Amino acid sequence: MRVGFIGIGRIGSLHADAARRHPDVTALVLADQDRDRAAQAASRLGCESADSAADLLKSGVDAVVIASSTNSHADLIIAAVDAGVPVFCEKPVAAGIDDTLRVRDQVARQGVPVQVGFQRRFDAGYQEARRAIGQGRLGIVHRIHMITADREPPPAGYISTSGGIWRDCHVHDFDILRWVTGRDVVDVYALGANRGAEFFCAAGDVDNSAALLSLDDGTLATLQGSRYNGGGYDVRMELAGSEATCAVGLDDHAALISAEPGAGFPAAAPRRNFWDRFGPAYRAEISAFIDVAEGTRPSPCTVDEAVEALYVAEAATLSGAEARRVMVAEVRR
Repeated sequence: MRVGFIGIGRIGSLHADAARRHPDVTALVLADQDRDRAAQAASRLGCESADSAADLLKSGVDAVVIASSTNSHADLIIAAVDAGVPVFCEKPVAAGIDDTLRVRDQVARQGVPVQVGFQRRFDAGYQEARRAIGQGRLGIVHRIHMITADREPPPAGYISTSGGIWRDCHVHDFDILRWVTGRDVVDVYALGANRGAEFFCAAGDVDNSAALLSLDDGTLATLQGSRYNGGGYDVRMELAGSEATCAVGLDDHAALISAEPGAGFPAAAPRRNFWDRFGPAYRAEISAFIDVAEGTRPSPCTVDEAVEALYVAEAATLSGAEARRVMVAEVRR
């Protein structure tokens, strides 16, 4: 199988490295807006490069991984499915709802499989939490708490085009909340604060966040986030039920310290970034995409599912802007 990669920055390079290790992948073809970067990456990985995304799609690839800038995703997905090439695309599908729905509709018309990159679905802890709920081991789920915090903020140039913390960062929380619980989010009350660099405020964004969400069965979920977490990269989920409480991400690398006398937990160094935390999950999702492209499994995260997470992110963005509770139905198209 020949797999093309459009966008060969940090995450694109990591995906390419994972794909070349798959036994069914025989060749890689790389393309990037920066041709020199694509050529350098191709030299390092021992593969070929293309001058453009269009040339890559014409080169006979059997599948394509899109990890380019967000504003290019929609058109690239459509170009690929129009060419009959299965697609893996890093989230988000597009920068806004209208373009995301445009992609969804074209994907449905063409019938070409598309997988959206929500890697937490491939993390062992989240998978076990989903099983615990499905098997009834937690009893009736009463409440859920989520944390997503970066050790250090992204660069200013990234923030200015990211779409804001709710769409860019917490869309992962919204997707995994729906996936683990099997429930829909009904409403959101979101708040944000600026405690760090001025470029967040200048971009109309926040660097610290908190939200309260209601699920369609009445379960309450809380969410906290930060672009500045000195303790380390911290992504966790706690699900409290009538029979047991399950915690995802609470291990010896947890980015916290105990205030209790004599406590020795956690014993290991905290993780520094997303790859430290989710490296195995990223590799597993690319392996799953190879199966999708070969036609041996359905997409584990469709555009339709990505749309649902985006609706929650849009509701949270509106809530933060207007300081009020927002029903997800208000932003649904």
